[in-house]
Amino acid sequence: MAAEMEASHVHSMFELAEVNDGKPKCHPRIFLEPVENHTSVKAYVMNKVKKACSCTPARAKDQIYSLLPVLKWLPKYNLKENLLGDVMSGLIVGILLVPQSIAYSLLAGQEPIYGLYTSFFASIIYFLFGTSRHISVGIFGVLCLMVGEVVDRELQRAGFDLESGAPSSYHSEMSVLVANSTLGLVNQTSQALCDRSCYAITVGATVTFIAGVYQVAMGFFQVGFVSVYLSDSLLSGFVTGASFTILTSQAKYLLGLDIPRSNGIGSFVTTWINIFRNIHKTNICDLITSLLCLLVLIPTKELNERFKSKLKAPVPMELLVVVVATLASHFGKLKDKYGSSVAGHIPTGFLPPQPPDWNLIPSVAMDAVAIAIIGFAITVSLSEMFAKKHGYTVKANQEMYAIGFCNIIPSFFHCFTTSAALAKTLVKESTGCRTQISGVVTALVILLILLVIAPLFYSLQKCVLGVITIVNLRGALRKFGDLPKMWRLSKVDTVIWVVTMLSSALISTEVGLLIGVCFSMLCVILRTQRPEGQLLGCVPASEIYEPLLAYKDLLTMPSIRIFRFEAPLYYANKECFKSMLYKQTGVNPLWVLAAKKKAEKQKFHEEMANSNGNQAAVSVQLVTQPLEFHTIVIDCCAVQFLDTAGIQTLKEVHKDYGEIGIQVLLAQCSPSVRDSLNRGKYTKKGEKNLLFHSVNQAVEYALCAYGQNGCYDSEA
Repeated sequence: MAAEMEASHVHSMFELAEVNDGKPKCHPRIFLEPVENHTSVKAYVMNKVKKACSCTPARAKDQIYSLLPVLKWLPKYNLKENLLGDVMSGLIVGILLVPQSIAYSLLAGQEPIYGLYTSFFASIIYFLFGTSRHISVGIFGVLCLMVGEVVDRELQRAGFDLESGAPSSYHSEMSVLVANSTLGLVNQTSQALCDRSCYAITVGATVTFIAGVYQVAMGFFQVGFVSVYLSDSLLSGFVTGASFTILTSQAKYLLGLDIPRSNGIGSFVTTWINIFRNIHKTNICDLITSLLCLLVLIPTKELNERFKSKLKAPVPMELLVVVVATLASHFGKLKDKYGSSVAGHIPTGFLPPQPPDWNLIPSVAMDAVAIAIIGFAITVSLSEMFAKKHGYTVKANQEMYAIGFCNIIPSFFHCFTTSAALAKTLVKESTGCRTQISGVVTALVILLILLVIAPLFYSLQKCVLGVITIVNLRGALRKFGDLPKMWRLSKVDTVIWVVTMLSSALISTEVGLLIGVCFSMLCVILRTQRPEGQLLGCVPASEIYEPLLAYKDLLTMPSIRIFRFEAPLYYANKECFKSMLYKQTGVNPLWVLAAKKKAEKQKFHEEMANSNGNQAAVSVQLVTQPLEFHTIVIDCCAVQFLDTAGIQTLKEVHKDYGEIGIQVLLAQCSPSVRDSLNRGKYTKKGEKNLLFHSVNQAVEYALCAYGQNGCYDSEA
């Protein structure tokens, strides 16, 4: 009965025909005809153009809603369910953002007022264009560092001192000019009034404008795939390495040292050398203040994180420290008595809009590339992460538009680069944020500071701002604790993290990012160049085939070898594929052919030398000794693509094994691989195109073709 069922199964898949030698010949009837697409390229392009250029009221409405998502969700806003959470989270984030905006301004080489401008405009614009309900868009330390490096370089080129203790009069003079003049006169005379602070924000705004243009262009051309090359391990290593550079740049404020800011390659080492050379000039007042602030902020931050599930809102200790430190500095007259460096005058109100400096664009265009990529990669990844967590969807392409406009528009209002920030996003989420209305509340808090409270921070010591910046680096620096776990999960990712971190810290942020991307891609290439290749066996009572080294009790066939190659087959690993196939099957067809030719040649000489032919008989017997198997089945399920070298390699394998009497069958080829094989003429005209949809079909065809009925042996 079993034999009848098996014969019936074989007959259902193959058509048998007798040939001269009496052996069955199998004609596969298992192939599917591919769908042929007869659409011409011209018709396809014209159809796309016509569709893109068509304009109907419905299409125009969709385009407006797509560009301004706020028009779609705001009319449906549920006041009762969402307003309280949005207001609370907006207030708390705004309170936390005020000291951070002032502190990160120093990191970007700007006056404190410009950091407040940046946070205000970014919150408003993301409310209009963003699709994520939870991320907090504003100042991000790594981007501030990258902007600051460009600003310092351009200040040096323009002949300004990198460290200038003199307060800027640009804001007050422009305010008077605005009050007494027209906008045209303001734009004409603003360049004449531009001092060091003005030129610094001009550089920062120009970099921001170009970065925003890049981001919007990426969204328009839908090239967000660039972020695919920034893996999690690469981004984490980059942020950690940049955190060391940030810490280094702020160390001088903690010690009260007046040393120039180092830029370019090796700035990390150069800065520490300058610090230790001038360590004897440490301002004791600033040092004591820094230590006291660290002793207060670090434990408080830890307690906020440990008990965040029990606290309705984190304790705004940063703002309390800023208030207390400002009062202590003001009434203690720390600047006059001990020479402490303070924030200085922070004006109120806004400056009139001003376009970027077009002449600076050639100098900063390349710097803006890295800033744009990092900014949108972090924003998109955070928005998708929190959307998945809370069960809604975000449009990655629209997020690129949103962060691009968060840079382009504010650049006209004396702002520098922004992106989403993880720490503030976590606070925003944990304090009850429901929608983007939270960002509007945050903007109102900053607006209150800008219009009324900002001048009160005059006596705030810069060392306090440096401490706030350093304390907020704890999350990135904690990544060192995750290295053992990362090493256990993936050694390659760990090496990528270490290489990116060290190059970002010791060389420079931009070069470190480039090195990280190149090294990450090199690791991918090496992993595909030396992939896994192994023999398969059949799982009993099934049609499933698994690696022999991975599972026990798999069934094998002495007459068939089943080989799986777990990588694309292309020019870089073609030799690896062949050597692995020869090793696993135990037969190198080139060696067999060479041995056969050598034996035939030896046979000819022996026949000539020995007339009785006894030795020749032995040689012929050695040459004609049959091989252990007659078929190799190559499982191509993991071969994503073939290039011309890969196609040629498969043709060579098919030809070489065929010359020694072993047929090669391909199974589980993807449609793209099948198409490549057909275009590459894998089989010659007149030959059967033996491409099987499963390994089991290929095995049964081989058994049928050689007149066998499934002789499986259990693998010991």
